[in-house]
Amino acid sequence: MEKNISRVNGIDLTVLEETIGAIRKDPALGACRFRARNRWLGATRNCSTISGFHGAGREIAHREPFELQADEPGVLAGEDRAANPVEHLLNALAGCITTSMVAHAAVRGIAIDELESELEGDIDLRGFLGLDPTVPKGYTAIRVKFRVKTAPENLELLKELAAFSPVYNTLVQGAKVDIDIEAR
Repeated sequence: MEKNISRVNGIDLTVLEETIGAIRKDPALGACRFRARNRWLGATRNCSTISGFHGAGREIAHREPFELQADEPGVLAGEDRAANPVEHLLNALAGCITTSMVAHAAVRGIAIDELESELEGDIDLRGFLGLDPTVPKGYTAIRVKFRVKTAPENLELLKELAAFSPVYNTLVQGAKVDIDIEAR
């Protein structure tokens, strides 16, 4: 018997509904553990490799490993050969909010024809450089502006759906981060 696959916003609702149903039946399947391995390449350059994660009660390998390069601009002694880590954070936020909005809109039958965003964040380098202990070391504000082509009555709901983003929630609620350093 052939499955009837319905798509909204490019999202395969059959797959998404099967995943939701499985997690409702067995909530433990919702627990995921994502991983990245990072290697210093010299100066301010480094590379993270992402090859798989634990989800749905098992290890899941990506089709191929993903490499994410990071560097700093020349003003911070880098070679400017890749986005810097705080730019990667903006990318992660944009990607996660976009995915959350599109997928949650699809489940609700809300069609989105076009969606783009611009992000901007404020960091005072005096904190990062250790010049002023009263200045925060990270972003103090991030602004996200979306432009979307959809029915006008959907705009407020789409803003609410953005709040489902795990990256957004990690930023606004914080996450415990443990750092362990050991000799090699």
